[in-house]
Amino acid sequence: MRFTDYKTFKTALGGRLLQIEIGKLAEQANGAVTVRYGETVVNVTACMAKQPRENQDFFPLTCEYEEKMYAAGKIPGGFIKREGRPSEKATLSARLMDRPLRPLFPSGFFNDVQVVAAILCVDPDCSPEVAAMIGSSIALSISDIPFAGPTGSVIMGLIEGKPVVNPTLAQRQVSELSLTISGTREAIMMVEAGANEVEEDLVLEVLFAGHEEIQKIVDFIDGIVSEIGKEKYEPPVNPVPEELYREISEFAVPKLDEALHIFERADQQARIKETEKAVQELLAERYPESAKQIASVCEELLDARFRKMILEEGVRPDGRKTTEIRQIWCETGFLPRTHGSGLFKRGQTQALSVTTLAPLRESQTIDGIGDETGKRYMHHYNFPPYSVGETKPMRSPGRREIGHGALAERALIPVLPTEEEFPYAIRVVSEVLSSNGSSSQASVCGSSLSLMDAGVPIKSAVSGVAMGLIQGEDGKVAILTDIQGLEDHYGDMDFKVAGTPKGITALQMDIKVHGLSREILQQAIMQAHEGRAYILSQMQEEISAPRESLSPYAPRIESIQIDPEDIGTIVGKGGKTINGIIAETGVKIDIDDTGLISIAAVEPDGMERAIQMIEMLLKVPELGEVYDGTVTGIKEFGAFVEILPGKEGLLHISEMENHRVNRVEDVMNIGDKVQVTVKGIDERSGKISLSRKALL
Repeated sequence: MRFTDYKTFKTALGGRLLQIEIGKLAEQANGAVTVRYGETVVNVTACMAKQPRENQDFFPLTCEYEEKMYAAGKIPGGFIKREGRPSEKATLSARLMDRPLRPLFPSGFFNDVQVVAAILCVDPDCSPEVAAMIGSSIALSISDIPFAGPTGSVIMGLIEGKPVVNPTLAQRQVSELSLTISGTREAIMMVEAGANEVEEDLVLEVLFAGHEEIQKIVDFIDGIVSEIGKEKYEPPVNPVPEELYREISEFAVPKLDEALHIFERADQQARIKETEKAVQELLAERYPESAKQIASVCEELLDARFRKMILEEGVRPDGRKTTEIRQIWCETGFLPRTHGSGLFKRGQTQALSVTTLAPLRESQTIDGIGDETGKRYMHHYNFPPYSVGETKPMRSPGRREIGHGALAERALIPVLPTEEEFPYAIRVVSEVLSSNGSSSQASVCGSSLSLMDAGVPIKSAVSGVAMGLIQGEDGKVAILTDIQGLEDHYGDMDFKVAGTPKGITALQMDIKVHGLSREILQQAIMQAHEGRAYILSQMQEEISAPRESLSPYAPRIESIQIDPEDIGTIVGKGGKTINGIIAETGVKIDIDDTGLISIAAVEPDGMERAIQMIEMLLKVPELGEVYDGTVTGIKEFGAFVEILPGKEGLLHISEMENHRVNRVEDVMNIGDKVQVTVKGIDERSGKISLSRKALL
C-alpha cells in the first residue's frame, strides 16, 4: 500500500535515532505523528473541537498518556485482562505533557483540545515519556490548532558530575539526578526533578545543558512544520469596547488598590468580589450582554494592580517583603496511636502527615510498562475541598493530588535508610487541612517531621519552599519566596524546591512567560536555598533528629539470614510449618530467595517465640546431645522419635530399656514424650540413631 502524503524525518537525540513519521496513522486527527525513539514507538494525536462549548470561559486542554501493556510484552494483571484507569505513572506522564503546552495557547481560545499519546512499544533505554512530549509538540505544531510552539523535551541525568542526555536504563540506575525539562527555543517552560542532594550550581548546569539540547529539537521540529505544517485556525476575537474598558477601569482600579492593601486574606477576597459585583451592577443596564467581558476586564485590572504593587511598591498581597517567609508552626506526636505524625503550618497553609510502618511484603507492586516493579516508600497527598473553604464532591485522587504526592515522594526518597538498615515498607499520607499556597512543600516539611517522629532513621530532615516571579513589561523583576495563592495565580512562575543542607532532592517548575534568563533562575534557586534553611531551622526547634525508638504501636522487625537450602524446612509442605508459626505467635513472616527471613511483630513475646521456633527448625542434632522427643511412629523394630522440629531419629527396640523389650507397644505409644540421646549420625544418609537406655 502506498501513502502519498507519508513523510519521515530523522535526527539524533542522546546518541540514538529519533524518527518522526507523519501520514501513515490516524489521518482524521488535526495533527498526528508516530515517534520512534530507538525501539520505543509512541503514536500522538491532537484534535480540536470545531466550536467552543456554550458559556465556556477557560481553555479546556486535555492530555492523555495511554500505557498499552502489550508495549512491554505484558498482559494486564487482575481479573479483567484489559487496561483500566490510568496508572499513577501514566497520570504523572500526562501532566508532563500538559504543563509546557498549556501556556502556549492564545488568550481567549476556548475550543476543547485533546492530545493523546498511545505507547505502542517500549525500549527501556529510550524513554516513552520523552517521545510522548516531543510527539505532542509536533502534533500540535503541524496541525491547524493555534499553538505558539514548538517545544522540545529531554530527561537529563548526572553521572560522575557530567550531564547526560536521555540516560539509558543502566545510566539511570547510577545517576545522581533525574531532571525532565521542556521548553521553547527562548525559554525553559517546565522542570520536574528528583536528585540525590545535588548542589544548586550543579543542578543549574544540568538544567541549561538540557535547554541547549531542547533548542536543537525545536530547530528540528521547525523544519518539519515549514515543510508540512497546516495554516493555523484563528479564534474569533471579541474586543472590549474602549468606552466600556475606560468605565470599568475608572470605577474598579481605586477599589482594587484598596482591596489589595488589605492584608487579611478573607477580607481581601471579599473586597475583590464586592468590587466586581459592584461593577457588574453599575454597567448591567447599559451593557446587558457584556457580563463576561466585564468580568474579564476586572480580572485583567486586578492582575495589573497586583503586579504594580509588588514591582513598584515592593509590597506583597499580605504585606511581606519579597524574601520573607510566613510564620511557621510545627508539632510532632499529634496522633497518639499512629506510628508517627507531624503537623506543619506556614501562614494559612497547614498539612498533617502521618507515617505507617509495615513489613516489606506490604510494599506496593507496580503493574506497568516501565522497569519499576515495586516501591517500598509510598507518599500520598490529599487535598479536600474544606482546605480552601469550598464544598465539592469527595472523589478519588485527581491529577493534582497524584502529582503533588509524587513530588513529595521524590523529595524524601534520597534521605531514607536502605532496606538493610531499616527493613520496613513506609507509607506517609499528607492531609492538607488548610491551603493558601504551596501545600505540596508543606507536605514535604510535615512528612519530614512525621518520619522523624516515627523513629525512621532518615539521613537528614528535608524542607521545601515555593518560589514565585513577577516580571514587568519593562523587564523589572521581583522573585518571591514562599508564594501564597494570589501570587501563584497571577504570578509568572511556580518554582518548588525541596532539599537538605547538602543540596536539592526535588524540583518542580512551571512558568507562564516566554523567557527566563539564567540570572533569574540562579537568583531564584539561591533565594530558595536561604528560604529552605530558615524553614529547616524552625522544624528543628520541634524535632532535630529521629526518635531513638519506634512507637509502641509500630511493628518490630527482626531479620535472620539462613542458608537458601533451608527455606523449605522453614516453609514446610504446602506452607504448613511457617503458617503454624504465624498462627501460634501472631507475627508476620517474609522469606526472600536469598534466605533472609523478616519477622514483624507488635508484641515482643510473639517475636521472641517465633525466633525460637525458627531457630529450633534450623538446629542440627549433635552426637551425645540429650533431647526431649515425641514418639511419632511405631514399628516392630523400634520407634521414630522427633527430637527437633522436622527431625526424627530411630529409637531401636534394643535401646529402649535396660532389660529386653518384646513389643514396642509395651513400653511406648505414639504421642508419648521420651528423653533420648543421639547415639549415632550416619555421614552419608544423615539418619539418626537414638538411645534411651544410655540415660537410665
